[in-house]
Amino acid sequence: MTVFKTGTYTDLMVRYSRAACIACFFMAAGALVGAQAVRRTVYVSVTDKSGNAVLDVAPSAFVVRENKVAREVLEVALADEPLQIALLVDNSQASEPHIRDYREALSAFITVVTSDNPSPANGKHQIAIISLADRPTILRDYTSDQVQLLKSAQSIFAMPGSGAYLLDGIMETSHGVVKRTTARPVFVAIFPDASSETSYRTYDAVLDALKRSGASLHVVKIGGSMNTSRDRSIVLDEGTRTTGGRYEDLLVSSALTVRLKQIATDLTHQYRVTYARPQSLRPPEKFEVSVTKPGLTVRGTAAREERPQAAR
Repeated sequence: MTVFKTGTYTDLMVRYSRAACIACFFMAAGALVGAQAVRRTVYVSVTDKSGNAVLDVAPSAFVVRENKVAREVLEVALADEPLQIALLVDNSQASEPHIRDYREALSAFITVVTSDNPSPANGKHQIAIISLADRPTILRDYTSDQVQLLKSAQSIFAMPGSGAYLLDGIMETSHGVVKRTTARPVFVAIFPDASSETSYRTYDAVLDALKRSGASLHVVKIGGSMNTSRDRSIVLDEGTRTTGGRYEDLLVSSALTVRLKQIATDLTHQYRVTYARPQSLRPPEKFEVSVTKPGLTVRGTAAREERPQAAR
């Protein structure tokens, strides 16, 4: 019979202690990894092929990916945080044929948004109206007063001999939003494609300001042609695509009322999707939100305080 050397009692206790320490280390490390998972929030719009909001998406249908990696969806609910919407209206000389449709469409948008009451505890939605002829001008600062907003919408007129400052408007409004405390800032820009862009801002500076604001950018262009500057084209295309906004191209301004009502209904019926992601020193470069139900368009905008780049 062979007797194996087992060592002294002290040696055994040292070995057991070391093994126990190693086990505790890995258990603590695992707990630390779990504790480092963080919750993220994204506001999601779901629309059908006609651009209408879809209101019956099951929570289990939402899928969130960061840098193409799927994340665990923790909670889905209808968003009840108030919106803060800046209406950027190009009233330069090129808008003159469209002013009547402007007034009707803006009034319809204002009525839909201000008639919605997301949560009495959180406050009401607010809208500002900013004209863009000659220079960005606040016609009505952020307010939930429907009467005053409708009055301002009806007073919009085209300014003869003027050009448009859309890029300046986006940049200056972005700077203003940074100073405010709102979870859901939104920009809605309306302009005729025939207007001349007279801003001196470059596309990269405007996109950087937009990203810092955390706002989603929605654009409605009237006319159907591509008569626009390079910087404006890049801002409107990339700005809507990366912030979870819409880019609507209308042939005639008579369709503006229907489209703005769609956007208003979409914004007031967004989903709030909360998901988990590992703690990281570097935020994700982009994220993607989708649903398993086919035939729907999904756009996601990160909650402002989190501000990773959004994608649709």
